[in-house]
Amino acid sequence: MQTTVEPMRGTNDPVQSLELSLVVPIFNEEDSVGPLVERVVAAMAGYPHRWELILIDDGSTDATLVNARKFVGREGLTLRIVELQRNFGQTAAMQAGIDTAQGRLIATMDGDLQNDPKDIPSMVAELERRELDLLVGWRKNRKDGLFLRKIPSWCANYLIGRITGVKLHDYGCSLKIYRASIIKQVKLMGEMHRFIPAWVAGVVPSSRIGEMAVTHHAREHGVSKYGISRTFRVILDLLSVMFFMRYKARPGHFFGSLGLGLGAVAMLILLYLGFDKFIMGNDIGTRPMLMVGVVLLLSSVQMITTGILAEMIARTYYRDDASPNYIVRQIFDDRSQA
Repeated sequence: MQTTVEPMRGTNDPVQSLELSLVVPIFNEEDSVGPLVERVVAAMAGYPHRWELILIDDGSTDATLVNARKFVGREGLTLRIVELQRNFGQTAAMQAGIDTAQGRLIATMDGDLQNDPKDIPSMVAELERRELDLLVGWRKNRKDGLFLRKIPSWCANYLIGRITGVKLHDYGCSLKIYRASIIKQVKLMGEMHRFIPAWVAGVVPSSRIGEMAVTHHAREHGVSKYGISRTFRVILDLLSVMFFMRYKARPGHFFGSLGLGLGAVAMLILLYLGFDKFIMGNDIGTRPMLMVGVVLLLSSVQMITTGILAEMIARTYYRDDASPNYIVRQIFDDRSQA
């Protein structure tokens, strides 16, 4: 049975007093989810405000959901488990958690025990002290392999910072604190979760995005979901981010500029050949330059046409932007256990 995420409650509902929602996407983490919840509860024991933990089960095929449900209804813990219909990927799971969250602030972290929830209270305090809208964790002493994880990560962070203009040490760290009013304006899609600071920079000035060194642990259970192929996907995603950040609302400008450039070169070639043919009297029928000019002219027309179609698609997208990129099967919380 398909279930939709509950809508925001009214201002008189006591859940509105929630200060913090901690969102954790999990996928096949049956050995990690129990210790994860225990560590979160211990880390937040001294937190002076109301908070909730939201676990997003992204179509796990092991006992992750069964183990997580054991904590529903536990005294002193506000826990909601969102079970997705299938595996939609980390970005969609993150979006589902953000949509479900009711807190004024939203924290995100991985479910593999490599992020330390003890950093969350200090990150919240730092966000408020510096009056930021997003605080990103920096795994300064990262406990991962040098060649397969650290070096590709350094290269990716440098490229992302150069292209997006938002320079951070660690884009890939999932431990982040957001103001809910800001992150809920950002629609995540594809595999763009690692570029969230760049997307947020489209909503707020980059000066309101900061970073803070956090603890990082070696993986205790299971195997990493990432490999060297992830680096190549990051590069492809980065090209998409660059395009969307610059031309999301006006893709016709991108394709139109290419089309006009190709058309200008084509016209110069054809004008030269026309001068050579009709003024100088030379034969141009067998000259390769004629074929180049024709191909460039046709490419110009194709690019401009693509730009027009892209503009139409973009307008349709912004008009019908309410559809989620995930499907919720069921939500487990205190009321579902009653």
